[in-house]
Amino acid sequence: MERVVQFTGPRQVELAEQSPAELPPGHLRVRTRYSGISAGTELTAYRGTNPYLTRTWDPQARLFHDGAAGIEYPVAGWGYSEVGEVLEVSPELAGTQDIPQVGDTVWGIWGHRSEGIVPAERMVGHTLPAGLEPLAGAFARVGAIAYNAVLAGDIHLGEDVAIFGQGVIGLLTTRLAQLNGARVTAVDALDGRLETAKRYGAHHTLNARTDAVAEHIRAATAGRGADLAIEISGVYPALHDAVRSVTVGGRVVASGFYQGDGIGLRLGDEFHHNRVQLICSQIGGVPPQLSGRWTVERLQQTFLRLVAEGQVDVTSLVSHVVPAADAADAYTLLDERPAEALQVVLEF
Repeated sequence: MERVVQFTGPRQVELAEQSPAELPPGHLRVRTRYSGISAGTELTAYRGTNPYLTRTWDPQARLFHDGAAGIEYPVAGWGYSEVGEVLEVSPELAGTQDIPQVGDTVWGIWGHRSEGIVPAERMVGHTLPAGLEPLAGAFARVGAIAYNAVLAGDIHLGEDVAIFGQGVIGLLTTRLAQLNGARVTAVDALDGRLETAKRYGAHHTLNARTDAVAEHIRAATAGRGADLAIEISGVYPALHDAVRSVTVGGRVVASGFYQGDGIGLRLGDEFHHNRVQLICSQIGGVPPQLSGRWTVERLQQTFLRLVAEGQVDVTSLVSHVVPAADAADAYTLLDERPAEALQVVLEF
């Protein structure tokens, strides 16, 4: 039987069983080894705050519409950071160049399920780089989200960059920004994460609860403010602090998944008076000015190459590897005790 993690309601998790589906033409069957839990997007469905639960996204109009839900409980297989072994290849694809074959370790998106049936075209270039342990493959997507935010920020060598939020994606953003030549100030409300940020390349750290963040950043930059701030926690007050922290005409990349009304964000204050540039980064696409050269696929593949080359450490970010049968406990941990966890991974 195939096992699938699903949300049956807000903060309700179960491991369901279902019969394996037949493999259709043009597809691969992958046995999942690890599946990383997103402490951002996934928790919006777990908590019941995701906009798709109350509205419908119209991909043609590019608008949300009220009146009907785009997704409903049970929400099954909600995940986007999987790695596993190819068990079966559609017969017409056997031996096809560039298509992963039986026994290959691959990464991709097929959700929190023991087996995934994935279109072969989506798995081209998704064989795990040589020398990487399988657990690293679960970071392809989160690494790409961090990479996308850094590209959107258009960092120049020597610039001062403040990164708000030092969870897994924030820590990877800190490292990538530092590799890109930035002098990074890491901001978070948890001291443990700030200590980790120092290992990931932060020159300075600030606690959002106890430090006057914008004032400290301006004092450290001779009164100018940061050239760029990247907000990746998805918290409106943090986005407001990011806006307050940048220089006149500075850039703020909003890469978090913000929920509900923007309480704590005041656009009539520093945003208006300092003419701040607000840029959205979302993994559905790359920065428009780079779309001729970059794709989401390139982001993911390049990030894993950096990991394979030893320039970015991901496996030390794994705080918990949890059997899929205990998935409910894993979500409770991330929801109620975030200070105790970084990357939580389900093992199948």
